[in-house]
Amino acid sequence: MNAQRSSAQGARHSAGSDWAIEAHGLVKTFGSNRAVDGVDLLVRPGTVYGVLGPNGAGKTTTINMLATLLKADAGTATVFGHDVAKEAQIVRQLIGVTGQFASVDETLSATENLIIFSRLLGLGRKESKEKAVELLERFGLTDAAKRPLKKFSGGMRRRLDLAASLIAQPPLIFLDEPTTGLDPRTRGQMWDTIRELVASGSTILLTTQYLDEADQLADRIAVIDRGRVVAEGTADELKASVGTSALQLRIEDPADTEDALTAIERVLGVRGTLSPEAARITAPMADPDRVTDLLVTFREAGIRLTEMSVQKPSLDEVFLTITGHDAADQNETAPGSDESGAEKEKVTA
Repeated sequence: MNAQRSSAQGARHSAGSDWAIEAHGLVKTFGSNRAVDGVDLLVRPGTVYGVLGPNGAGKTTTINMLATLLKADAGTATVFGHDVAKEAQIVRQLIGVTGQFASVDETLSATENLIIFSRLLGLGRKESKEKAVELLERFGLTDAAKRPLKKFSGGMRRRLDLAASLIAQPPLIFLDEPTTGLDPRTRGQMWDTIRELVASGSTILLTTQYLDEADQLADRIAVIDRGRVVAEGTADELKASVGTSALQLRIEDPADTEDALTAIERVLGVRGTLSPEAARITAPMADPDRVTDLLVTFREAGIRLTEMSVQKPSLDEVFLTITGHDAADQNETAPGSDESGAEKEKVTA
């Protein structure tokens, strides 16, 4: 089946299914290590679904099972209604996978790599060349089209790898930590590309360790830790689950601090807390409308502010509250677990 037929078939499947991905109770063990321990996921078509967690949490193993690269030990999963175990060949026609490491030949140019991938997917010579030109332009690599990949920067390699995964224009794209190791500017370019893909109708499952990346891109987020989904929802829902917004104030005259704390308790109905250096007051803010009343009270009492801000809980606070550690923790990958274990049981595509 050539890439165009695959794309058309994917569109039909996408249109006829309520879920791009539906997974229930996925389990994968490597020896004594339970890398994935009963993961459930529901991903709507045309969205970015973020899977957030530290190294070793089970993110890559989960993607490998959904992408038919690993057989689950338990549980079920479908892609646009097709069972990943029983209909693996159909599922593979509906997906593109960009892993953590570029799957390109460093001795060849960007154009040559894309032509080879296109030919492997069934495109003719002319169509393969046209697709290579189109993708190189789309990903800002036209000027480097003839350059050997060994002279590419990390960001250019990642963009080329993503381009290769889009040759068949799959309706579902798995991006496994696509911006790891990239500089801020290149990360921003990748974010723009991901948004463009979704705007054109693709569905993306994105794994990441970066909380800001999930916050910026994902329509819904699954927080995964030690092989389990420990929380799921939109970024705002996850933030709301650990508390309300906080009002932060800095008083011009420290002598007014006690009066300010008293006013906060009376008007907002909550107790404010002083920072360790007693320079800033923080108070939970359940009702933003009451802040106006507080400012009027301060003005009437002659309490002057040098600074005021409202801070929502961050995804960092969400992760810390839910898991007991932050997302930057590097969990040691046991022998045969997650990425290392995945290599041992890959299914031949």
